[in-house]
Amino acid sequence: MDFAVCSLAESVSKADAAATREFYAARPVVSAMTSHAEVVRARASRDGRIIGSSRAEAAQLDVGGRTVAVRIIEPRHRPITGVLLHLPGGGFYLSSAVADDERNVRRADATGLVVISVDYRLAPEHPWPAAPDDCAAAAEWLITHSRIRFGTDRLLLSGFSAGATLAAATLLRLRDDGTVRAFHGAVLEAGTYDLTAHCPSGAVVVDDYFVEAYAGHVEDRAAPDVSPAYGDLRGLPPTLMVVGADDVVLPDNLLMAARLSAAGNDIALRIYPDVPHGFSNHPTPVGRTAALAIDTWLRNTGTAR
Repeated sequence: MDFAVCSLAESVSKADAAATREFYAARPVVSAMTSHAEVVRARASRDGRIIGSSRAEAAQLDVGGRTVAVRIIEPRHRPITGVLLHLPGGGFYLSSAVADDERNVRRADATGLVVISVDYRLAPEHPWPAAPDDCAAAAEWLITHSRIRFGTDRLLLSGFSAGATLAAATLLRLRDDGTVRAFHGAVLEAGTYDLTAHCPSGAVVVDDYFVEAYAGHVEDRAAPDVSPAYGDLRGLPPTLMVVGADDVVLPDNLLMAARLSAAGNDIALRIYPDVPHGFSNHPTPVGRTAALAIDTWLRNTGTAR
């Protein structure tokens, strides 16, 4: 297992660290959602602000009679080197593929990857297993159609926050179906891999509304499709895990990284200092450093396979 550090935290310059701390000191504290009514209001407010990119193609994937909405962004001014299936975050109830257009345009141009972002169904209207069903269906479509549609079989997977949880669950489904080797690597950013109260961060988030909205009806939340940390983690592709040192789900990520490594997988864990949940999507020096490091990893992973 490659921690790549001596202190378990990435090294950043004093100037970058100071500028990043200033950003968070001035940033308003955002409270977690506590009800369906709050979620509906937040969605309406967000949808009124987000325009998306003209480069994104909205599409519907048909997989065995299931229709999955996605947004497809191709790289500009460089050849296609692969396809990245991206699962956005948002606590399972606020996810929006269009909200990630800006970051996905930048990533496509930086890596040469076609980025396909999945608009999976949202809780509480569509609780588990709706979201992992959609994500797995999109992955299955790519395995079958990527060569014809994009001219490449080099597939990668990424997930952000709740999307990282779904990415881990998707990998387990593909492994069980015997198709996971189609994916050459995965990036998991700050996922919640245990929705029980059994790990330190689980005790913190177990009463959060997102857990109730997504999996409140599930009798056994230790089921691997809900809490991937409890699954058989053998036989998964190389994985980069990224998390902030001040993230409430850091214990979840340490546990998942250790379990993935113990199962014999190639795992790189990157912990960035003095940053909270979702930091790699924030306009700070440390956030940009992490985003560029992810780009580099995506460019290099699976190219010689």
